[in-house]
This record gives sequence, structure tokens and C-alpha cells, in this order.
Amino acid sequence: MSQIGEFLIALMVLLGALLGALSAFGLIRLPDVYMRSHAATKSATLGVLLILAGAFLYFTFYLEHVSAKLLLGIIFVFITGPVAGHLNGRAAYRSGVSMWEKSVHDDLKPALKRERERMRESSNADHPGKG
Repeated sequence: MSQIGEFLIALMVLLGALLGALSAFGLIRLPDVYMRSHAATKSATLGVLLILAGAFLYFTFYLEHVSAKLLLGIIFVFITGPVAGHLNGRAAYRSGVSMWEKSVHDDLKPALKRERERMRESSNADHPGKG
């Protein structure tokens, strides 16, 4: 493969490592669990994807071997990373972990209030004697 391919693979791996380091820095420096979860899921997932894609290109073009394991790794990281971060943040929110005092807006609070009211009405309709 040409020097352009070598440069592309090296760039992908280095950018992935840089995003992983940026994610670690965000985990240390950010003030609350929601921002830390964002740093851990977004930048770390993209960093791992770039490293795995660079490794896939290396094996494909230099060793002439298409690695199904790397493709599966890319797919699973792409799916599980954001889902795990979302569930982590949701569990923290429902457990009552407070947001950072300088956070501007809470989009989930009115939606949860509507959901609780709907569940209460549904429960009252199912059991009219209780209320």
C-alpha cells in the first residue's frame, strides 16, 4: 500500500488514542456524573472505533486478511458504548443524583412528571376504589 494508506492508518490510530486520553481527562475534570458519563461514552467510543478501524485497515491492506473479529468489535463497541452511557445516566437521574449547580436546563424533569401522572391515572383507572 502507498504512503497515503500508511498515513491514514497512523492518523486513525493516533486520533483514537488522543480521544481516549481526552476522555480520561474529562472523567477526571468534569464536575458531575452526567458530564463524566458523556465524556466516557462519546469520546472513548469514537476513540476505540478509530483504533479498531485503523487496525482493520492495516490487516486488510498489509496482511491481506479481513478480520471478522475486528468488524464485530467495531459493531459491538458502536452499539454498547452509547447504550451503556445512556443507562448509566438514566439510573443516576432516577436515583436522585443532583446535577451540577451551573447546569442550565433539565429536559427530563417535565417528561418524568408527565409519565408519573399518566401512571398514577392508569393505576387509578385500574383500581377505582383506591385513590
